[in-house]
Amino acid sequence: MSTDLTFTTGRHPDGAVVLAARGEIDMSNAAAFAAALNEAYEQDRNGTMVVDLTAVEYLDSAGLSALFPHVDHVRLIVTPLLAPVLTVVGLSDLTTVAG
Repeated sequence: MSTDLTFTTGRHPDGAVVLAARGEIDMSNAAAFAAALNEAYEQDRNGTMVVDLTAVEYLDSAGLSALFPHVDHVRLIVTPLLAPVLTVVGLSDLTTVAG
């Protein structure tokens, strides 16, 4: 059974593609998250995309692993509760993480 997760896309004021996720990201829907990341990246392969995780209530290792292929072209926006997780796994050393 898949956990509830929805996505919206748009543009940041600086023109970057924004992918906003809402719900929980776990092994039941990490493939959908990875596909949404890839689709957002395809909208502007030369730019940096913004991934807004402020409405994500849970993110497990499967969801985290979907982010790693995009570290060279992503900025993450997260809640204060999620920021330490991204630090522990090393994402904050590889890309911009803002709260």
